[in-house]
Amino acid sequence: MKVYKLLGLLGVGCVLVLSFMSGPTMSQSPQSEGKLANAIFAGGCFWCMEHPFDEIEGVVATTSGYTGGHKMDPTYPEVSAGTTGHTEAVQVVFDSSKVSYKELLEVYWRNTDPTVGDAQFCDHGNQYRPEIFYQNEDQKMLAEASKMEIEQTKTFTQPIVTNITKATTFYPAEEYHQNYYQTNPIRYKFYRLACGRDARLAELWGEA
Repeated sequence: MKVYKLLGLLGVGCVLVLSFMSGPTMSQSPQSEGKLANAIFAGGCFWCMEHPFDEIEGVVATTSGYTGGHKMDPTYPEVSAGTTGHTEAVQVVFDSSKVSYKELLEVYWRNTDPTVGDAQFCDHGNQYRPEIFYQNEDQKMLAEASKMEIEQTKTFTQPIVTNITKATTFYPAEEYHQNYYQTNPIRYKFYRLACGRDARLAELWGEA
């Protein structure tokens, strides 16, 4: 369980906040208001997936959460134990007039290790699997096309095993996980470094 491992490395303790965000959201159809739409991506630690999407112009909000499993209203300890079928994921609300789903996919791929299906970096287990959850046929088509393009242009030899799956219910994670890179910047940076995330991304994609 990532939080506990991290705190152990830092040699500090904490009291986990047990407050929750609003209830689950159904993601079988795109949520939209005007030109707003949403996307759901899993790429291991959801703390680390919020950050790159938040930096994109046109992204309105990101939410860490759980999806892809069978347990209703899962908690972080349950998901971390690997018993729910859920994976850590991030829901991205974006203004489609400013940023396209295709552009979000490009950011997604370069922030994950698509060669590992049951882990991401130092976090192991199906609950950290990389996965793209499409919400309509357009997103499915674009996701499949982007995966094919990566297969054809990648510089690494390992096959891409990231699944592309129809979205189901997305459950927002507990409040203390939201915007973690902003609310706990030192712990976030230490975790990211200790996990070897940036080093592996640079090895795969040739970027710092």
